[in-house]
Amino acid sequence: MTEVISEELPITRQKPFDPPAEVTEIREKARISRLRFTDGHLGWLVTGHHQVREVLGSPKFSNDPRKHHLLDKRFQGDVPDDPEARKPQPGLFLSQDPPDHTRLRKMLQGQFTVRRMNQLSEWIGTIVDDQLKHVRSLNGKADLVTEFALPVPSLVICALLGVDYDERHRFQEDTATLLRLGSSFEEVRAALERIQGFMRELITRKKANPGDDMISDLLATGEPTDEEASNMAMLLLLAGHETTANMLGLGTFTLLRHPDQLKILKDEPESIDNAVEELMRYLSIVHFGPVRTAVEDVEIDGHLIKAGDTVLLHLPAANRDPDKFAGDPDELDLRRPASGHVAFGHGIHQCLGQQLARIEMRIGFSKLFQEFPDLRLDVAPEEVPLRADMGIYGVHSLPVAWSA
Repeated sequence: MTEVISEELPITRQKPFDPPAEVTEIREKARISRLRFTDGHLGWLVTGHHQVREVLGSPKFSNDPRKHHLLDKRFQGDVPDDPEARKPQPGLFLSQDPPDHTRLRKMLQGQFTVRRMNQLSEWIGTIVDDQLKHVRSLNGKADLVTEFALPVPSLVICALLGVDYDERHRFQEDTATLLRLGSSFEEVRAALERIQGFMRELITRKKANPGDDMISDLLATGEPTDEEASNMAMLLLLAGHETTANMLGLGTFTLLRHPDQLKILKDEPESIDNAVEELMRYLSIVHFGPVRTAVEDVEIDGHLIKAGDTVLLHLPAANRDPDKFAGDPDELDLRRPASGHVAFGHGIHQCLGQQLARIEMRIGFSKLFQEFPDLRLDVAPEEVPLRADMGIYGVHSLPVAWSA
């Protein structure tokens, strides 16, 4: 078959809620195509839903960054050529393969069961209520990101991990540096070291004075080393507030721009579960990625991916694949059966905290529009600053207004 080859990854979004139009065009030509990486490697771009799931679910692909070819200097900068400089640190299980990944993730799985997360619903509802009372006190105008979307998941994950919310300045700014596409390798390394320093201090405090929190429970098992526990806690802290915060912000922007769909949510509150799944599918806030590298030859959808080939999986494109989702997947439809999306990934690296994120979004969106039924944008839609410069997509701010 004739191969579709992209000399670089399209990253510019023409519309605020859609993947880049060029990526959609590539998907319609070939669900698997070739992509030139920044080091000259001719790897693969996977944009089809079924094909993305097949790669993510296959043990023939590695997530070890030492095996990956460098994707793109536009947002990776000058990464050292030495693969050992990209060696995953102890405890960073997101970048590790079995058996290390299996051992580390198993230590945390009991903390994130559906049952345990559901038991937190009332408590999360109280956090949301309190934050909405704060928003109500702001006299009719606010930046919803600063006052609601970011605080809610930050308060939740800080409380679950036993992190003092007043210390959030010690990780939120550096988290932004880690996610900013234009950050240099040196800037990322320095930000990571600062966060790790904070987490090491936290581990030391928890060992001396355990509390009723996930980190204390993890340390009580005696299984992880201090370095592993520190990095595992860091992953949970960063992933636990950035992703949900951006879904709450971008999701609200989306609903305000789709009043017909917002009306469904208001008129049919029982639709919230599926509404969250559809928003996850439609928005897919992972800007692009993840990346995997084949550790042995594997054939997928008629394409031979050879050992050593690096593959970029494009989740936003896969979640708009008409081969999977009925109707027009480029349209938001809160009544669409949206299960099976890959917004949380798939396979052994599927998001550990996805049930927590779902509960936060269900409660957050429901209570927000109950409390502020006339919520509206306070700027023109094109003036909302988009996070096109970040690895996790969303809005930098969302100026809104309501009848005070």
